[in-house]
Amino acid sequence: MPLTNLLNRRNLFFLGALLCIITTSCVVPKTAGFEDHSYATTQSPTVKAKESKAARLQTKMPAAVKTNGDPARITIENAIFLALENNRSLRVERLEPSIQQTFENQEKARFDPALNGEAGFSREKEQERSKGSSGVSDNTSNVSDLTMGISQFFSYGTDVNIDVSTNRTWSDVYRDQHASRIGLSVTQALLQGRGTDVNLADLRKAQLDTRVSRYELRGFVEALVSQVEQTYWDYALARRRIEIFQESLNIAEQQLRETEEMIKVGKLAETEVIAAQAEIALRRRDLINARSTTEKERLRLLHLLNLSGPDPLKREIGLLSDPVVPKVTLDPIDARVELALRMRPDLSQAKLEIQRNELDVVKTKNGLLPKLDFFINLGKTGYADSFSTSLSHINEDYYDVSTGITLEYPLRNRESKARYQRSILKREQAEEALKNLAQLVELDVRSACIEVKRSKEQIPATAVSRKLQEEKLRIETEKFRVGRSTMFLVAQAQRDLVLSKIAEVEALINYLKALIDLYRLEGALLDLHSISTF
Repeated sequence: MPLTNLLNRRNLFFLGALLCIITTSCVVPKTAGFEDHSYATTQSPTVKAKESKAARLQTKMPAAVKTNGDPARITIENAIFLALENNRSLRVERLEPSIQQTFENQEKARFDPALNGEAGFSREKEQERSKGSSGVSDNTSNVSDLTMGISQFFSYGTDVNIDVSTNRTWSDVYRDQHASRIGLSVTQALLQGRGTDVNLADLRKAQLDTRVSRYELRGFVEALVSQVEQTYWDYALARRRIEIFQESLNIAEQQLRETEEMIKVGKLAETEVIAAQAEIALRRRDLINARSTTEKERLRLLHLLNLSGPDPLKREIGLLSDPVVPKVTLDPIDARVELALRMRPDLSQAKLEIQRNELDVVKTKNGLLPKLDFFINLGKTGYADSFSTSLSHINEDYYDVSTGITLEYPLRNRESKARYQRSILKREQAEEALKNLAQLVELDVRSACIEVKRSKEQIPATAVSRKLQEEKLRIETEKFRVGRSTMFLVAQAQRDLVLSKIAEVEALINYLKALIDLYRLEGALLDLHSISTF
């Protein structure tokens, strides 16, 4: 079959459509392939918690919390939900996944079709020698061009461009001539830049970065919930310390009055009053310190909650949750370690980092190949003395065809080799970092389990110690009243009782905080509070 018949208008259209269909079929679908990772990870968290969480917050929130400027009376659950709704640091972190997702769209734009166009006009005035005579004449020639087209790069490494152009030429000597052309250009990478693995690597890396930012957000939320809970119980402990020191101060003042009465009746020496006064001064010092600590803890908690209303840091807080020993049954340590290895967001980030490095290896390895591209350009042109007629003449025998290959390869190619070697080393580094992090996670969980066990055993031990110190103070007080003890020994017994009371409360608070740390270190703290990130 003659080439001129093959490249008529109808066959050219069919050939162009066929090439477009073939190249389009090389494109990986929007979601295919991007989630096929070699490491299993937990479900990626989203930017915000469930909407139902806000509804539950409203149903559980006491009226005092909702009123601007009034004292806030909150439970531990209210404190957590308020922090999730209002904490300013969390508001900052919530934006990061959305910011990272913009890079995905930026990488996807590489495969978007692009319209292009160009219009131009030129004029040239020159002298021409007249045919058949020795005379010259002026001639003004004009050329106008208009080109419009659409191009697209496909993930298999194919560039396709379809364009339509028209050219008009006229002068003082020649009549108007119009040339209209329709063309198809295809360039296919044969070595470097060929295939979806290399061309979709940047897009897949951007998607992994988005997932990493979501795990970072989950880790931040876990840390925030842990901080809110621990600050809540620290504030409860500080308030209880004030009560204990105030009670001990009242007892010391009562003992001072009793000592002064006994001195008046001659049962005690006047020097005994010094010990009583010193004990009161000590109790007042401790009370001042306890009030200062309580105020600091209140400010820390208010900062985390970020309550609405004017001057949020000046609001008072009432705690509705009392520290009690929770009824929990802890799984064996090995089971908790296994849970942490599956749930910890930092481990998930490390696994995604390995996948990201794998993509770098694929991309840089392809960069070692020579740049060898195949190209083909097809066109049909119609000529006439008017634009409309030139379009109708496109199916005539005027055509252009060009095809070939281009080759480019640096002789030593040191840059590409360095990038490939660096990607190999970074992948190895990420794998070692993951192994190290997994070991640290196991260490954290096992240490946290030991701390939970220790702090739980301290609760009954400190309770027994407090009861014995109460009995010791009672005995010393009775002996003092009958003249068989001194005010110094009574004050010492009172100090021991104060310390034992504080130790008893601290043991309970430390147990609650140890549980919080354990749940955080194994990545289950959010699930414990039914805080879902998706």
